[in-house]
Amino acid sequence: MAIRQLSETLINQIAAGEVIERPASAAKELIENALDAGATRIEVATSGGGKALLRVSDNGSGMDAADLELAVRRHCTSKISETLEDIRTLGFRGEALPSIGSVARLSIASRRRDSAGGHEIAVAGGKIAHIRPAAANPGTIVEVRDLFFATPARLKFLKTEKAEAGAITEIVKRMAIAFPAVRFVLSGSDRTTLEFPATGDDHLARMAQVLGKEFRDNAIALDAVREEISLTGFAGVPTFNRGNSAHQYAFVNGRPVQDKLILSAIRGAYAETIPSGRHPVAVLSITLDPALVDVNVHPAKSDVRFRDPGLVRGLIVGAIREALARDGSRAATTGASDMLRSFRPGFQPNSQRPQTAWSAETSPSRPYQPTTGFGERPQASFDGLSMPTARAEPQFSPQPAAPEPNARYPLGAARAQIHANYIVAQTEDGLVIVDQHAAHERLVFEAMRKALHSKRLASQVLLIPEIIDIPEEDCDRLMQHAAELSELGLAIERFGPGAIAVRETPAMLGEVDAHGLIRQLADEIAEWDTASGLSAKLEYVAATMACHGSVRSGRRLRPEEMNALLREMEVTPGSGQCNHGRPTYIELKLSDIERLFGRS
Repeated sequence: MAIRQLSETLINQIAAGEVIERPASAAKELIENALDAGATRIEVATSGGGKALLRVSDNGSGMDAADLELAVRRHCTSKISETLEDIRTLGFRGEALPSIGSVARLSIASRRRDSAGGHEIAVAGGKIAHIRPAAANPGTIVEVRDLFFATPARLKFLKTEKAEAGAITEIVKRMAIAFPAVRFVLSGSDRTTLEFPATGDDHLARMAQVLGKEFRDNAIALDAVREEISLTGFAGVPTFNRGNSAHQYAFVNGRPVQDKLILSAIRGAYAETIPSGRHPVAVLSITLDPALVDVNVHPAKSDVRFRDPGLVRGLIVGAIREALARDGSRAATTGASDMLRSFRPGFQPNSQRPQTAWSAETSPSRPYQPTTGFGERPQASFDGLSMPTARAEPQFSPQPAAPEPNARYPLGAARAQIHANYIVAQTEDGLVIVDQHAAHERLVFEAMRKALHSKRLASQVLLIPEIIDIPEEDCDRLMQHAAELSELGLAIERFGPGAIAVRETPAMLGEVDAHGLIRQLADEIAEWDTASGLSAKLEYVAATMACHGSVRSGRRLRPEEMNALLREMEVTPGSGQCNHGRPTYIELKLSDIERLFGRS
């Protein structure tokens, strides 16, 4: 078969298949062009999810007749010259407009600010019409109608109009976050008008417009530099999380990207602080020399390739973890909102009450509990308790510092323990409810993690070794990592083909359910075990041990024990959530309580 040159129209349609995947792809390219033209106001209108109509209007620099004629031809651009190593604009390929024109009905009307009149050009299915004069304001209006009419097969792969409209909304949101000084308006017959007024240099105000006002109250500022790369932005506190990763935004030199390396680094930074199935909220902006990043990886320009990916990942993980250690232990403000919604003023009829009373043993949110029970009856009343103070006695830490006479404590003073699991503390401007098991679990884990990186954890020798019968293959896995477990203070030996003898347990855990601990570790090692061994998972093992050695739900605490727990939480990084990512406390402001009673 002879080789022949493809026609220009067919070449453009092939390119369109890579660049323009759906209406949102066309919207992204057109908005990028408007931003590169210096626009401060961009309006996007859609109909039929962008398939019937997509119009992008801007007040940028505009184009004259000669520019219009070149703009609809492939590989014609004003943004690069001879090299791809210094790309400082969003677009640079010169493929977007000809690709759109080859599969849709495209019209462009533009006028330069210093020109007396404008011009218009049209492209339909790859056929370019003659340029003609047109009445136009300074700037450019690009109108795309009947997208993919020239390639009907592509229409079959598009989603519903609602889904396509939602994808365009997401594109506009990402662009709005990246450029807070630009006013964005999104409207059309298939949607409710969405407007993002310009916020100038106030990036957090723009993020609040897009992500909601709650993000402003639950965001921690990021500002870190490593070698020639800087990272700025905001990361949400761990307890402010979402059910998917759609609320994670990343920008490289102002370009919105969805890079796997960056998303993976965000997940790693929030490890052990976010519950399984939940995702953090974060907005990251990476700035570096354009020569250190390749943006010419994919036609859609959503992926990038860093010259030193390890440096970038380390910067992201380190900056977020430092921010969380500094300010991430506070509870999300949404916790109080959820609590307020759960309250119902006044008496409820019996028909609206739960059929069975709440108990720690049957609660679906209960933490791990050993099968042997607690050995203590649930707390029945508070009559025997003395009025507590904020003084911290040595119950949870060896020598807690005595409180200063006029010291102020963020978590307040313990006032009661309810349902043998929750500590109620009074603060200066409200109250705090603490899950005693989740809180102490985090404290034990942080102590173990700190000791793990300095020396072998202290252990306590059991007078009579605990013998645990488990499958032989589990015994083999555990013994392969006996040395690593010993670093955590857990000394085990083989006791026959299908049994493990536990001779020492970590001293800081106190009394431990060795049977439950060994069985859970065996299951986790079976899931994690790789050629690299268990060394990379030691912190996860420490988290498992902390869960088994923490204050149990159902244990009645004395006032001094409760206050000691609160004081340790105040000085422990990450104490706002347990090892599984659940919140350890919820704060309710006095103004919220007064609102419940109609006093405000």
